[in-house]
Order: sequence, then structure tokens, then C-alpha cells
Amino acid sequence: MLLKRYTGNLLLLILLFLLLAFFFVGDVFIPKGIDLSGYPMLHSVFVVFLGLFLESIPFLFLGAIASSFIQLFISEEIIQRMIPKRPMTAIFAAIGAALIIPVCECAIIPVVRRLIQKGVPVHAGVVLLVTAPILNVIVFGSTYYAFQNNPSILYGRIILCVLTAVIVGLFIYIFSKKDVVKEEKFEVVHGHEHDIRSTKWTSFIDHTSQEFFMVGRYFIIGALFASIFQVLMDRNVMADIGLAPIKGTALMMGIAFVLSLCSSADAFVAASFSHSFLPGSILGFLVFGPMLDLKNILIMMSCFKRSFVITYVLLVFAVVFSLCLIAGGLISKGGF
Repeated sequence: MLLKRYTGNLLLLILLFLLLAFFFVGDVFIPKGIDLSGYPMLHSVFVVFLGLFLESIPFLFLGAIASSFIQLFISEEIIQRMIPKRPMTAIFAAIGAALIIPVCECAIIPVVRRLIQKGVPVHAGVVLLVTAPILNVIVFGSTYYAFQNNPSILYGRIILCVLTAVIVGLFIYIFSKKDVVKEEKFEVVHGHEHDIRSTKWTSFIDHTSQEFFMVGRYFIIGALFASIFQVLMDRNVMADIGLAPIKGTALMMGIAFVLSLCSSADAFVAASFSHSFLPGSILGFLVFGPMLDLKNILIMMSCFKRSFVITYVLLVFAVVFSLCLIAGGLISKGGF
């Protein structure tokens, strides 16, 4: 089992380096007799994919490191003491924790899974899933610079994120089951069982690599589909319905879902749509995208049970869509 696991990780690592080598120096090694200039769309897909890949991989690695650290060095007793017992207090404690967790929407998923396994209530973990990709300094800064002439977008993004977290967290607390984490296919290396064969730091490295490659394979699939859609997308069609609040908000949320942009950079993409879409629709892009997109849905499916993922997706969509319509109306009347 161990040999099979390490062989799979090694092959995936080799493929990763080959992929990067193809993008960076492929033009040097491709024979001159092969003319690729006739496939500009394919080239564009590869360029967009590489941008998503290089932008997100460091954060995925950071999430794997954080997940492994929680698994190996933080006991259930410590976590139980940190999380308040009352549901509302736990929700706001999770929102506060999101402010100091520097990970994106992909990296936070394995971290939350590990926290839930360590005893964090499911509803508090869901609040982290919702808020961590948005409530951090990097996202604050990028949104501020992208919308310097429209600060209501920055305020709206923060307010809607917090409101969504509270509503979704309460719903999950009332209606969701506690057993939502999918069993891991790889052997977990922690406790006294592994101390005989290796030190804790060796276990940390081993667990980080397993976590990274498990999440990474799903990310690559999602990023590829997102790249294809981004290249084929026709902006003229979107402009025709950009001034309709309901259709525009739904469309921008759908675009955010498929494009799967990192939350640290999505504000600049959203700003490019600001001349064609209403503020409520722009907020739909900025709030929904970091919470749910194509690639992190695939990652969630690898970490949590299907019934929980479906409930989470429908709930987040309904709450964000409703709040964005309300916020759009308030902004148009001078609110925020």
C-alpha cells in the first residue's frame, strides 16, 4: 500500500514538472516541422490554465501544510477548548479566525476537513469555508484598488460575506448531520502508531505530500474546465443582459463559478465587467466565486460526503443570490 501510494505521488510529480517544462520551454524542444500556429484557441487555453495553475498551487501547498500541522501537532483537547460551546459564539469565533488564516478557497477545504475531524463543530467549519477566502488583508487590498472609485463594492463584499456566513452557519447547525467528512483513502500518519517508524517531522512531510497530491488532482481537472470556458466565453452576449438585476446576478455568479479565479485577484476581473453589469451583479461575482467554483467543488467532493456538498452548494447559492439582489437595490439608492 505504501509503495503504491509513493509511486503514484512520484508519477504525479513527474507529470507536474513535465507540464511546467512544456509551457516554459516547449517552443524550444518542439520540432520546427510541427506548426502549432493554426491552433490559437488551444494555445490560449493552455496559457489561461497555466495562469490559474501557477496562481493557485502555492496556496494549495500552504493549505496542505496547515492541514498536516493541525493533524499532527494540535490535539483534540486544545481545539475543543478554543471553540465556544454556544452556536452563535462559535460562528463569530470562526469569522474571527478567518481573518488570520491566509489561505484561499481551495486551500481552506482540507484545513476545515481536518479541523472538523479534530472536533470543531460542522457549522463553525462551514463558516470558515465561507469567510476565509474573502476576509483577509490580501483580498481587502485587491478589492480596494480595483474599485477605488466605488468603495461600496468593497464594503458590500465584506458585509455580504459575514451575513452569508451567519445564515449558512445557523442553517447547517440546525439541519445538517455531524458526520459529513469523507473517509480518507490514504493511511493517516499520526499518534503513536507511526512514531515507531519515523519522527513526527517525517510524518509531517509525508502527510503534507499526501494531502497536496490528493487535492491537487481535483484542482487540475477543475482548472482545465475553467480555462476552456474562459477562452470560449463571448462577452457581447453577456452585455445584453447585464442591466437586468436577476439575470445579471445569476450570470455573474455562474461566470465566477466556472472561471474559478483566486480570490486575491478576482476583483480586477470583476472590475472589467463593471461597465456592463450592475453593482449587485458584481457583488455576486465577488462573493459567490470565492465560496464556490468549479475546482473547489471537485476538491470538496474529495473531502466531504456528497449529500453535505449538495446541501452546501444550494444553500450558499440561494443566500448569496438573495443578498446580492438586496444589496444591489440598496446601492442604487445610495446605501452602503
